Amino acid sequence: MTQSRRQFLATSAAAAGVITMLPYAAQAAAHGGNMFPVEGGEIKVHPVDHASFVMETPIGVIYNDPVGDAANYADFPTPDLVLITHEHGDHYNVDTLTAVVGDATQIITNPAVYEMLPEALKAKASMVANGETAVFGDVQIEAIPAYNTTEERLNFHPQGRDNGYIVNLPNFRVYISGDTEGTPEMRALENIDLAFVCMNLPFTMDAEAAAAAVSEFKPTFVYPYHFRGRDDGTQDPAEFAKMVAMGTEVKIADWY
Repeated sequence: MTQSRRQFLATSAAAAGVITMLPYAAQAAAHGGNMFPVEGGEIKVHPVDHASFVMETPIGVIYNDPVGDAANYADFPTPDLVLITHEHGDHYNVDTLTAVVGDATQIITNPAVYEMLPEALKAKASMVANGETAVFGDVQIEAIPAYNTTEERLNFHPQGRDNGYIVNLPNFRVYISGDTEGTPEMRALENIDLAFVCMNLPFTMDAEAAAAAVSEFKPTFVYPYHFRGRDDGTQDPAEFAKMVAMGTEVKIADWY
C-alpha cells in the first residue's frame, strides 16, 4: 500500500470523527468511524460481540466467528462468506452457524472445525490450514497461524491448530487475528490496512503485548477486540491505544 493511500484512508477516517484518550465507554459511544473507503465502494464494520463481527464489503458480506443468539444477526444481510478461526465456544457454535448461513454462503474454517461440521454445513465449507490459501470469488483468504507462545497458556491455543485470516480485498488487506499472542507470523505481516487484534487473559495476551505486536506490523487501522477476559484478565482498549506506535489509528467500538 502506498503512502498516499495510507494518508487518504487516515484522512477519511479522521473526517468521520476520531476520538482519543477518553474512557472506553465514552469512546465507544462517540466513535462513528466504522466505514473505510476501498476500491469499488466501502467496508462497513459492525461489531456484534467479543470476537463476532460483520463486514459489508464490495465483494460481499463477511461474518467472522458468528456465535450467540441468531437474533443478533437479524438486521444484517445473509453472509456471502463466513470465517471461523477455531473451535472454542466464543468463536464456533453450530446452531448459530446453521441459523445465519444462506443457500449460497461459503464457509472457510480451520481443519479442526471443518471436521466438526455437520454434513449440510461441510458441503458449504472449505478447509484451510496454517499457511494455506482459500479462494472466495476472486479474493484470496490467507490462513495465518494463531497460537499461544507463553508457557502457561500453550494449552489454550496450541501451535498449528487455529487460524487467523487475511482477506485480500482489491488494494486493501484485512487481518483478523483469531486467538493468538504476538507471534513472529503476526509481527512479520506487511501492508495490512485494517486489523482486528485480540487481547485478553489468560487466553491470549495483555494490552501491552498486543500493542507491541501491532506497533511492529503497523496496520493503518486496528480494532482491539476479544478483550473480555477471566477474573481480572479483561483488557482496556483505551490503554492499548496509548501504547500503539504512531502511524496506526486505533478504532474503538462497542463490542459488549
